[in-house]
Amino acid sequence: MKIATWNVNSIRTRLTHVVGWLQQNPVDVLCLQETKVIDADFPRSHFQELGYHVYVYGQKSYNGVALLSREPIADVTTGFTSILSDIDPQWDEQKRVITGIYKGIRVVNLYVPNGSEIGSEKYTYKLGWLKILQEYLQKLLPNTPHICMCGDFNIALEDKDIHEHVDIPNHIMSSTAEREALSQILNLGFRDAFRKFNDEPGHFSWWDYRTMAFKRDRGWRIDHHYLTPQLYAQAQSCVIDKNPRKLEKPSDHAPVILEIPNLPQTEPFLVDT
Repeated sequence: MKIATWNVNSIRTRLTHVVGWLQQNPVDVLCLQETKVIDADFPRSHFQELGYHVYVYGQKSYNGVALLSREPIADVTTGFTSILSDIDPQWDEQKRVITGIYKGIRVVNLYVPNGSEIGSEKYTYKLGWLKILQEYLQKLLPNTPHICMCGDFNIALEDKDIHEHVDIPNHIMSSTAEREALSQILNLGFRDAFRKFNDEPGHFSWWDYRTMAFKRDRGWRIDHHYLTPQLYAQAQSCVIDKNPRKLEKPSDHAPVILEIPNLPQTEPFLVDT
């Protein structure tokens, strides 16, 4: 089974890129972020023609997440409040969370806020959002032990995940508070699938448009697959595909593809809300 994550930075702008990539890389599940389109306008038919089921949670011009799958996904829910019914609904005003169960694995597809700059209101929102994410996962884990949490995390957890020309502690996406917030989430029992197979620096999934960063390979690794223990132990590969970033008018992110064996067929775990 292959599960890929890709921040496409507008599904309608990058439609031919995503369709072409799926034709060459027919993964079982594709998790998209920054779709930037309301649900009614998502270009479903293009993916249905390829044999994919489509699940979306979007908004106009900003944010948005989607799941594309070869077979139907069970127990699809969107937002935090579908699982955490007692939290402030403001946390779902931005469409950033979609989850469902595919062949016994709960796929949690996330678009974590960027945070803009350290100390800003958006930075405070990001840290609060990560705290809600921790509570959300704590609710999911007892009933769904096999979780693949993936997406654009907008955080480089280690210095080796960033090119060398960065003032790391004072930069958004690498500040101490952001890293600590993500580390607390991972302490629930998640491991970084990519680092199981490659511990070297210099592997990136995002390159800033503004500084010709891709041409200079000044990137960040901020798109991740985090796995619960059994899935991590069974993971067979996790790679970054830089080829779509070489296309004309590409997304600034590259897809990251995880390969794991199919789990024994069991009844899907459902969340008791």
